[in-house]
Amino acid sequence: MLGRFRYGYVAPAALLVAGLLYAPFVWTAYLSLTRYDGLAPAEWIGPANFVKLLDDPVLLTSVRNTLIWVIGTMVLPVGLGLLVAVLSYDIKGGGWYRLPFMLPYALSGAGLALVWSPILSHDGVANNLLGVDTAFLQEAPHNTIAMLLVWTWQQLGVNTLLFVVGLQSIPKEPIEAARLDGASGWQLFRHIIWPLMRPLTAVVVGLALVASLKTFDIVWVLTQGGPGRNSETLAVTMYKETFVASDYGYGSAVAVVLTVVTGLASYLYLRRQVR
Repeated sequence: MLGRFRYGYVAPAALLVAGLLYAPFVWTAYLSLTRYDGLAPAEWIGPANFVKLLDDPVLLTSVRNTLIWVIGTMVLPVGLGLLVAVLSYDIKGGGWYRLPFMLPYALSGAGLALVWSPILSHDGVANNLLGVDTAFLQEAPHNTIAMLLVWTWQQLGVNTLLFVVGLQSIPKEPIEAARLDGASGWQLFRHIIWPLMRPLTAVVVGLALVASLKTFDIVWVLTQGGPGRNSETLAVTMYKETFVASDYGYGSAVAVVLTVVTGLASYLYLRRQVR
């Protein structure tokens, strides 16, 4: 009897997922094949929006900046989070050492950007303290790198926490046996701790990968993709084309490209980890 009605138990959840995730994507994919300004009826134009994407220099800039975000996220928030977790894990009062790194995660991306905006502005705190005249947010790719450092300040804490959880799940016996054999420091980390943490590291890197591909709030609040459009990511380009320029068809095409890139990158990464 239970087997006969098993699909009925999961049907509400499946319908909810379909309504909130799959239906909007199908509608977006349809709009990407039309010319639509949000008012007049959508006009079918086929793949013209995607052809336009290939000749759009703004898209190339968005792809470049998005790649900087992806690579920077793998190196900075993930790498530094692992470093802080390892250095503070097995010492007395390690939780207090990690606390300053945890606090920024309580802020939203928009709130974080509001905090850093007066610091990174041309006449802001950073230039006054350092005694320099650096355009942190006005020149590319310096503005993307500056925002990436802000992102690192926020994400470092949660990555550290995840890695600490991974360290706590490692059995003590292999570490103690390695220490008895004379392993310590880098050797202990490389040959014992790191291999045992690979499953959790795969999760942390996967989450960071997806988050970096859809970066929006920090960029929008700090620069709105400018000056000009030289700090846009794919998510910011999608928002501008759709809701600022009211070109819903072209913005939907950017959204489809972003979805495909995110899905493909996640699939290839997870497939590699499974292997």
